[in-house]
Amino acid sequence: MFSVYLNKGEEDRILKGNQWIFSNEVLRFEGDIVSGEVCNVYTFDGEFLCRGFFNSSSKIMVRVLTLEQEDIDYNFFYKRLSAAKAYRDNLGFTNTGRQVFSEADLLPGLIVDKYADYLSIQILSLGFEKIKSMIVDILVRLYRPIGIYERSDVSIRKKEGLEEFKGLLYGEVPDRVLIEENGIKLYVDIINGQKTGYFLDQKENRKALRDYTNNKVVLDCFSHTGGFALNAATNAHKVVAVDISEKACDDILTNVKLNDFNNVEVVCENVFDYLRYSENKYRFDVIVLDPPAFTKSKETVEKAYRGYKDINLQALKMVKPGGFLVTFSCSQHMTPALFLEMIMDASIDSKRTVKMVDFRVQSKDHPTLLNQDESFYLKCVVLNVL
Repeated sequence: MFSVYLNKGEEDRILKGNQWIFSNEVLRFEGDIVSGEVCNVYTFDGEFLCRGFFNSSSKIMVRVLTLEQEDIDYNFFYKRLSAAKAYRDNLGFTNTGRQVFSEADLLPGLIVDKYADYLSIQILSLGFEKIKSMIVDILVRLYRPIGIYERSDVSIRKKEGLEEFKGLLYGEVPDRVLIEENGIKLYVDIINGQKTGYFLDQKENRKALRDYTNNKVVLDCFSHTGGFALNAATNAHKVVAVDISEKACDDILTNVKLNDFNNVEVVCENVFDYLRYSENKYRFDVIVLDPPAFTKSKETVEKAYRGYKDINLQALKMVKPGGFLVTFSCSQHMTPALFLEMIMDASIDSKRTVKMVDFRVQSKDHPTLLNQDESFYLKCVVLNVL
């Protein structure tokens, strides 16, 4: 096993729980370098710090696996994956939910999602790419799934020197998988759907929406396959679901019929255009804004701020006095403080007074690892609009 030595003082962040060692923090190497293999990491003074996957092609040169001098083998990963499963089992995420959340489960670079009897995985590091067959074997032992499908068709893999990939890894996976979330049935497209098939991180926020929608007129923007719209439809008077994708709108209609709802209208249109209709002013009791990430880097935060402000400003004009705006950001670079600042700016420009009545994050199957900012990304603010 070759060794990596860090520059002076670079160990502090790792000892506090961060799992990424960047290339500019590395002083020197000892031994034969093999990317994708496990290496030992030492401080500037030569004290053992950790073990992790090494990749000379990535700015994240080492992804930390353990602070102990222990074997990184089949048993190591079996224990880690078993612990991740036990955490979800204890919280009731047994049928559908995220089973492994990368750094937050001390498995940096690995995502595992469960949809009923099927698993969808995403591999984001060279280290896990090289032991993919081992991980699949452990997952089969732990979950006994009908099928496992890989959804590593994400551009971030190129930063690891990996090509995008998706394909069947075990058993069989149908075109659509029927799941149940918060008592609602819906189809998930594991093979071609967003992310690994569905936005699992919003499960608890979708259920919490019902607190505000009883007998109300609700607008769900960027509806995707209708997660928020369907939850609102359980008690709302009427729900309007808007999305620009024709496929998404077809999926919403399918899920509406699946649940026998008759109070959902689906509009296939650009949300930005829909929010600007003057006739929509003061039309809705509740508006949900769950847009895609407007920024994935620090360099585009200013532009993203303007985009978030624009849709929130327009939405605030459409909420009836006394109604609610439920607004989200799924970008880690839009920090909670910056997100709240944007909301304040939007409320001033819209000439609406707002009260924050709730602040929420991602569901408990997507835990946040302290000192690893990347695992804290989803913000939800519920506003009472006066």
